[in-house]
Amino acid sequence: MLPLERLQAAQRRIADALLPTPLLLDHGLSERLGRRVWLKGEPFQRTGSFKSRGALHWVRTASEETLRGGLGAVSAGNHALGLAWAAGQAGAHVTIVMPENASHFKVAGSRELGAEVILHGDINAAWEMMHRLVAERDLTLVHPYDDERIMAGQGTVGLEILEQAPEATAIVCPVGGGGLIAGIGSAVAALRPQLALVGVEPAGAASMAKAWACGAPTRLDRVDTCAKSLGAAIVGEHTYPVCRETTRALVQVDDDAIGRALRHLLCQAKIVAEPGAAVGVAALLEARVALPPDGDVVVVITGGNMSPEELSEFL
Repeated sequence: MLPLERLQAAQRRIADALLPTPLLLDHGLSERLGRRVWLKGEPFQRTGSFKSRGALHWVRTASEETLRGGLGAVSAGNHALGLAWAAGQAGAHVTIVMPENASHFKVAGSRELGAEVILHGDINAAWEMMHRLVAERDLTLVHPYDDERIMAGQGTVGLEILEQAPEATAIVCPVGGGGLIAGIGSAVAALRPQLALVGVEPAGAASMAKAWACGAPTRLDRVDTCAKSLGAAIVGEHTYPVCRETTRALVQVDDDAIGRALRHLLCQAKIVAEPGAAVGVAALLEARVALPPDGDVVVVITGGNMSPEELSEFL
């Protein structure tokens, strides 16, 4: 696990640029479950997701020489946006390879923030190309999740939740590559170990579940989910053991359930969220999570980067 002091240092390091995001009460879900359900509003963070936290922390802990040499990354979109913004704050150039099916909204946003974006194949092919570019251009790779500096930045979400929700007994967190849940898990283990941390994956990209079953990160042959922001084909060597140690349960939800949850967030909770951000709500709506008998529940809504055209597919 990441030491508490490291998470707190990350929080101080990014505090001037990234303000805490609010907890919003989901009245409909609270009435349904008979307890208060809070939504952690990461769509309101800079660049529209939690990813700017880890990206800014990474950039602010990098040497000037590293930044001058240029950065490289692979992303389905939100890491691209966060890193493009953070690199821009430091005047660093960043090259990002994204899958060909990446959100046009996120591609355009990353380019507007100054990133060079290359679209190539699926997520596995995108990684192959990035490794070639790192060698050819002498770039420094900024991994979207399997990096302790990234994990520490994402862990600031957990610090905020524990400060904002003193009566919470459970946190429900989306899982892709594992950077966010590992960061939150480190905070929970240090400050409130009795709290239940539950991870939720899309059924078509259950890379953390495969790692749990195999005892180590193991690559999925295929990723097929509407929740593209959670479409990691393999979880991290750093994120897996922390998640395994700090997460009480791991569940999966299918695309239909994600769509229903997204519509709930839009129409009932009044929050525009992308599909990957809705998996925690989906798990609660589908009664997939065994919650503690009492106390508040916090669901992390990880991001809201969708174009009107992409959103219309779910309405």
